[in-house]
Amino acid sequence: MSKEKIGITVSKNDDFSDWYTQVVLKAELADYAPVKGLIVLRPDGYAIWESIKKSLDEKFAKLGIRNGFLPILIPESLLSREKRHFAGFIPQVFWVTQSGESKLGDRLALRPTSETLAYSLYSKWIKSWRDLPLKINFWNTALRAEIKSTKPFLRTSEFLWQEGHTVHTSKEEAEKEVMNILQVYKSTIEKELAIPVVTGKKSEKEKFVGAVYTTTMESIMPDGKALQMGTSHFLGQNFSKPFEVKFADKDNVENFAWQTSWGVSWRLIGAMIMTHGDDIGLVLPPKVAPVQVVIIPIYYSDEEKQKVLKKANEIQNIFVKKNIRVHVDDREELTPGYKFHDWELRGIPLRVEIGPKDIEKNKVVLAKRHNKEKLDLSFDEINEKIESILDDIQKQMLVAAKKILEKMTRDVSNYDEFKSELEKGGFLQSPWCGKEECEAKIKEETGAEIRVIPFESENSSKKCVYCNEQSVSIPIFARGY
Repeated sequence: MSKEKIGITVSKNDDFSDWYTQVVLKAELADYAPVKGLIVLRPDGYAIWESIKKSLDEKFAKLGIRNGFLPILIPESLLSREKRHFAGFIPQVFWVTQSGESKLGDRLALRPTSETLAYSLYSKWIKSWRDLPLKINFWNTALRAEIKSTKPFLRTSEFLWQEGHTVHTSKEEAEKEVMNILQVYKSTIEKELAIPVVTGKKSEKEKFVGAVYTTTMESIMPDGKALQMGTSHFLGQNFSKPFEVKFADKDNVENFAWQTSWGVSWRLIGAMIMTHGDDIGLVLPPKVAPVQVVIIPIYYSDEEKQKVLKKANEIQNIFVKKNIRVHVDDREELTPGYKFHDWELRGIPLRVEIGPKDIEKNKVVLAKRHNKEKLDLSFDEINEKIESILDDIQKQMLVAAKKILEKMTRDVSNYDEFKSELEKGGFLQSPWCGKEECEAKIKEETGAEIRVIPFESENSSKKCVYCNEQSVSIPIFARGY
């Protein structure tokens, strides 16, 4: 099979949307399901998700958060107990109205999010201050009707995510939890996925329905569109009151609890693909790559084969002892050149090439996927240097992504300039008066919305980019996914 048939057929710069879809499908991360809006996660795609899950679980555990499980069906009567929250999800809800041949009395929603279900249970589990804080995270799926403009990992009707729900005795403790989680997310996304993010708050208009306020992380994709990477919400007592999540304090006085909720989804995988991929295909950061190193043995006779495979397996054993995820590609029906291209398409961070001449010279050839750099490494150096090489790749990928973020972030204070700059894509840092009508007008006229109000961007001395009145902050505006 030729390169052209298995490879990416469009340039990332020429047709970003088609390029992205081809990478997802041809790198075998996911495929389309028979139902519109749904995708099937293939083993490599799921392995990346498991890596993210493992990293987050370790961090959650340090904060005293444990995992639980919630069912997928929620009665309509339960959803409607928090009316503002419920109204925000009505257009996206899938409903179950029938069981077998029998009609259901109370429609059942396929979970769009789990606040109402979790809190109806929390009200049963919590009685005293001794039961708090209660911190539970749920790894599950959510379903929201996305029939138009679907895209794997970014917009699908069913998606994998985690959603955490915590309960506290005080406002201060709950708000601290909100920020702790935001930091956990930022650390994971930047250090493991090598994607830089901007953290801050959502505007009142864009906050999570039912929250007092929403903190968020935003990143910019190479096509100039913003992508929300995760959110952490301070719910205050907005849910504890309708769901009667109460506790008796140390003086035996009953109080409504303070709550948070937070989550990230497999959208992170989509962001990783878009941020790092190139015209050849996927480029994976080592920390989340299902295979971190692939070894390609090169030989042209049976005699060479035995010698080369023996050495390849020795190198593999060195990597295995260091807990490096490694694979020896010993497929005999394929040429080395085909294998090179195949693993480049799949984005494997590091390729080790070894043939008879390399063995004679007591070395291997290393090929880095992210920058195409090649270097020779002696057998004696392999054990000593392989981990630092992978660490350097991880760091270099984040540095490169940060440069893109910086390049695509611009300060704009004039509205005509705002509209002009917006056509180039990217983040526009523009002063805003804080009025929802100005925010709505900007979105109506340009398609740009406030993605994030960065922390410490308040108290601006500038004039609003739209109405020219005194600004209160400098949010980041952008068009988004």
